[in-house]
Amino acid sequence: MVGITRRMHKLKALLNIRHGPGAALLPSEITRIHMEFASRWNDGQYGPRRFWRDCLPRLKYWNPAVPMIVNRTSEPTGPATMTIYFRQQQQEQQQQQQQQQEQAQASKAGGGGAVPRLGSFVTSENQPSSSFVGKSPAPEPTPSERVVSFDMKGLHSDAILADFLAKTGAVPVAPTPQEEAEFRELEERAGRSQADRETMRKYIEAQRRQKALLKQAMSEAAAIKQSS
Repeated sequence: MVGITRRMHKLKALLNIRHGPGAALLPSEITRIHMEFASRWNDGQYGPRRFWRDCLPRLKYWNPAVPMIVNRTSEPTGPATMTIYFRQQQQEQQQQQQQQQEQAQASKAGGGGAVPRLGSFVTSENQPSSSFVGKSPAPEPTPSERVVSFDMKGLHSDAILADFLAKTGAVPVAPTPQEEAEFRELEERAGRSQADRETMRKYIEAQRRQKALLKQAMSEAAAIKQSS
């Protein structure tokens, strides 16, 4: 039973990262992504923060080779900006064939279904790391890149995701039939667990009431005996 529970927890974690808001394959012309927002979620920073927590991990799972830089600042009234870097058309044509070959090889190795995008386009020389103290502003595009930016401040994470998908042309990843069956199994198991917890709660409450009544009866009997 413990082994089954452990397996279901692992399966749930895998399905949660593979599917949901942000699970999408980016076009091959996307070279990198930069997010800047405040560490605190007031002053319109809550939506960007939720996108970072909920959507970006799935986006990174499906596009592991695409650098995704996060620059968190300490100023809530500061900007909240998404910057998307695109490869220029000429460089895109040169990379297209290589990308298709990598996808075909990964699909063959994975045994069907969508596969994460492979291939690296940015070197360590022009690629800063993420920062939680505001030290990684959006880098200047290279000569082979163009940039599209939009303001995330005050937007819900769903609106940020919709804008991001529209501007990048990313394709959401749909669950396979097997994964849909696994989702249903998890939901059914969660429903049974909730029913079991409710049954146990009622049992414990009944036991407590019974003990309280027994204690009250014993107290009353002792009082009668003492007064007689």
